[in-house]
Amino acid sequence: MKIIFQRNPPISSVRHEFHSACTSITPQFWLSNLNSFHNSLSINLKVNAGFQVICSSNLSSEEIMLKILNRRWTLMNPDTKIHQIKVSSLQTQQNFGSLGKKNTYSNNPHPSLGENIRKWHDDESSFYIVRDDLLHPLVNGNKARKLDALIPLVEDHLGTDVVTCGGCQSAHAAAVAVSCAERGLKAHLLLRGEQPQILTGYNLISMLYGSVTYVPRSIYANREELLSSHANSIGGSVVSLDDLLKASSNHNSMKSNFIDTEKEWSSNSKKTIIINEGAGDAIALPGLIRLVQYLSQDHILGKDQPLKIIVDAGTGTTAVGLGIGVLCLGLPWEVTAVMLADTTEGYKKKEQSLISELCRCFDLPMMHTGIVNWVERQHPRKFGNVLKGEIEACQQIAQETGVLVDPIYTLAGWELASQLSQEERKGGAKVVMLHTGGTLGMFGLAQRYKSYF
Repeated sequence: MKIIFQRNPPISSVRHEFHSACTSITPQFWLSNLNSFHNSLSINLKVNAGFQVICSSNLSSEEIMLKILNRRWTLMNPDTKIHQIKVSSLQTQQNFGSLGKKNTYSNNPHPSLGENIRKWHDDESSFYIVRDDLLHPLVNGNKARKLDALIPLVEDHLGTDVVTCGGCQSAHAAAVAVSCAERGLKAHLLLRGEQPQILTGYNLISMLYGSVTYVPRSIYANREELLSSHANSIGGSVVSLDDLLKASSNHNSMKSNFIDTEKEWSSNSKKTIIINEGAGDAIALPGLIRLVQYLSQDHILGKDQPLKIIVDAGTGTTAVGLGIGVLCLGLPWEVTAVMLADTTEGYKKKEQSLISELCRCFDLPMMHTGIVNWVERQHPRKFGNVLKGEIEACQQIAQETGVLVDPIYTLAGWELASQLSQEERKGGAKVVMLHTGGTLGMFGLAQRYKSYF
């Protein structure tokens, strides 16, 4: 039988170190890195004060991690840069003569990590920022992490085409288009709304790397039917990610699936894979769990230091993936997600759905509640709107630190990280913000909000 894994050779890392590599995690690697973790997850694990997660399984933590992470990856390694942002408060004169506080920032791009992360300076407020926005010039942030396990799964099952959807300036759609083009796959992108007169940002990237179709908002509202209909119109067979994940998580079914797939490939040259909006599926979770494992290494953030991990939440998938990683590794970390597109109840339902799907696909019998702390953003608004002063805030951060954030997503995470860093300055938990990327979206905002730029 032909070895399916070698259909598409790994893209060389010589040209761009952020490009794909076909690697898997060996049992020896995990066993050598999990000595300090729990021997079993048949316990009630207190992750954070007020949050309880109950895991019921006969599997050891090593076995659970192997089940989830022993696979091929898009990223050659999970490495990322970490910077430290110092926060200072200044008294400023506000309108009507009142005094207010304004934060100023400075960036240390080479902070001392490992054991040094435990040291406190009571006269300083600071937080760490995980610079996932630097992973790739076009496919970065949480989009790169979500696609980390997803793209190799499409390759392993001989997918030829991928269909996904998103807004006109969707970072997800652009990331899928670029990732597919780099691997010889064809991406079909269904973008909500009308084509702008001038293509910029992620909209431009999507057009350059993928096949774009603009969809009226009334039709886009039924995404599931839209994706299915377009996938069927391409021709060939159509496969859902859920089916691929189940096959890849079960050795016997995976082996059988590969045999059936190879037979199908010989008689049918097209196989289209459907990826939901924002890659909000269980297969997006392993990449975030892999990131948590990387960050928990002793020479980086370590396994013993209490941390407050801050992330902005669109679909909520990134936050849930981080929370599962924290749970599986038994870390004293709290994942806090700033809600941007739904209610607390909606995000909790999404959390429940993702964890149930992951446990089902990987045969992990878990019971769980509250692995993510969902909070409101500092300045609530209708999703996608920009408020007065936010562009100036992004400009200040960029000029003072060299870090570019956007007003829709990452500014909310930055604001919360700044606030918590001041509250925790007297020896509490360290604050860590995950930069989820999306900075090319500023081009689209400049089109829509000309008066703000």
